[in-house]
Amino acid sequence: MAFLRPLQPIRQGPRLLLGVSFFVLFVAVWAFATLGGFVSPTFLADPLTMVQDGWILLTQYGFAADIGVTMWRVIGGFVMAAVIAVPLGIAMGAYAPVEAFFEPFVSFARYLPASAFIPLLILWAGIGETQKLLVIFIGSVFQITLMVAGQVAGTRRDLVEAAYTLGAGDGGVVRRVLIPANAPDIAETLRLVLGWAWTYVIVAEFIGSSSGIGHMIIESQALLATGQIIFGIIVIGLIGLASDFLFKAVNRRLFPWRLA
Repeated sequence: MAFLRPLQPIRQGPRLLLGVSFFVLFVAVWAFATLGGFVSPTFLADPLTMVQDGWILLTQYGFAADIGVTMWRVIGGFVMAAVIAVPLGIAMGAYAPVEAFFEPFVSFARYLPASAFIPLLILWAGIGETQKLLVIFIGSVFQITLMVAGQVAGTRRDLVEAAYTLGAGDGGVVRRVLIPANAPDIAETLRLVLGWAWTYVIVAEFIGSSSGIGHMIIESQALLATGQIIFGIIVIGLIGLASDFLFKAVNRRLFPWRLA
């Protein structure tokens, strides 16, 4: 079938239709299992109850403020990580001595789960915003660094040699070849790691937090309010999906030759 030909692109209309169809099917199965009585509401609320609980959270319990707090934490911690990781990754990919110095530690640190640092961070920074930002920072900075370093190190050698032939110096090769050639891939790396940052912030909000989406979820768990829990999870997914589309749109605008 031509429709299922490997690596064959499809038009935007069918792509959107297929994507929406999965969500419709998912909600239909969920509604059938819960409204049909196959799953106890204690364990899984039905879609209608979830919507009602979500409306109550937004209108009576100030959940919109929790959403704003969580978004601020994600953006703050992620930007802190990117500001350090992107230049360091470029330096590691461009210069072998820098890579030899940093790579063993960065490779070691990236395997350490950010959630394991939460008890220490609470001792060092308390349970305020600094602790939440540091959890996201630790969870993101090493991943971004290694991914960026690998992308820069894999730059086509013919481009570098051509730059030297045309008279570019070492710094000029980095500024005019390595960074522009890898900018689209670096942007894609940031998009992917931003999704991981949401995982870190929710875990951080489960412990020692009085606000945020994660705090609402853990409070709802104590009350067996599965509708509220599901609503919080869906809100995270919707915000992540929106940020993903925004990232892709910006990347297409900035790098039209690489991102279709």
